[in-house]
Amino acid sequence: MRSQTLRTGAALLAAVVAIALFVAMFTVHQTQQALVLRFGAVRKVLTEPGLYFKVPLVENVHYVDKRVLDLDLPVQTVLTADRQNLEVDAFARYRIIDPLRFFQSVSNVQNANARLTSFVNSALRNVLAGATTTEIIRTRRGELMNHIQDSVNRQAHDLGIEIVDVRLTRVDLPAANSQAVFQRMQTERQREAADIRAHGQQEAQGIRARADREATVIVADANRQADQMRGQGDAEKNRILAQAFGRDPDFFAFYRSMQAYENGLRQNDTRMVLSPNSNFFRYFNDPSGRTPAGGGAPGPASTGSLGTSDASAR
Repeated sequence: MRSQTLRTGAALLAAVVAIALFVAMFTVHQTQQALVLRFGAVRKVLTEPGLYFKVPLVENVHYVDKRVLDLDLPVQTVLTADRQNLEVDAFARYRIIDPLRFFQSVSNVQNANARLTSFVNSALRNVLAGATTTEIIRTRRGELMNHIQDSVNRQAHDLGIEIVDVRLTRVDLPAANSQAVFQRMQTERQREAADIRAHGQQEAQGIRARADREATVIVADANRQADQMRGQGDAEKNRILAQAFGRDPDFFAFYRSMQAYENGLRQNDTRMVLSPNSNFFRYFNDPSGRTPAGGGAPGPASTGSLGTSDASAR
């Protein structure tokens, strides 16, 4: 009976010891730092991972994150040095480097985020207020972000926090200003397009005028050459006719009379009034074309003092 009681007591004692050890042990992971608190006062700061012990019911452990934490900032309006309102969206990354100071100043991450948001917003306004819109957007953006980070770091050091990075994710004009800028850009592009069209029309008119002038010169030169060639042809024709007249004057006279008959005695009611003794009809009176002495007697083709010949008559 006594041995049974001893075994039961030993088992109970072992259970109590096991429970006490379980409650007294705690683990610090690689991503954590720990503060051991005794009645609210910090007794120990643990920055290395491992297995540790505490006094049960007397001490408790407060864990602090060792990783890089994100801080998303609300969009705020900033007035630049050139009096331009900009909507700035930014974020920050920070790390807790002094868990004791962090716990004493802000206690937890939520309070730290609130304090850091105030610090970053203040630094954004102060730094960006001394820069122009072009510098913020394009030329000095990296330099300005470094200035903001340094300014926030000086304030966050008292919280046991180190600012790793501050970035401007978006810098834009307010909605009303954006519309005005868009309209101004549209007007500018339309003006440039109108200038280009006007320049193109001017160039086209110049090209068209030069082409018309060249065409006029070409046509005039062609007409001149044609007139020269036509004159040369007429001269050659007259030379040939003169040679032919020199060789056989009777045939030439007969040929020219036939041409005169062809051109003068056309159809379409052509009428001619000639003297009966006219030399025009000498080949009608005599095939050889000889005219009788004294003007010649009237031929069979013309009788009376006046003869009328109809182009339709044979």
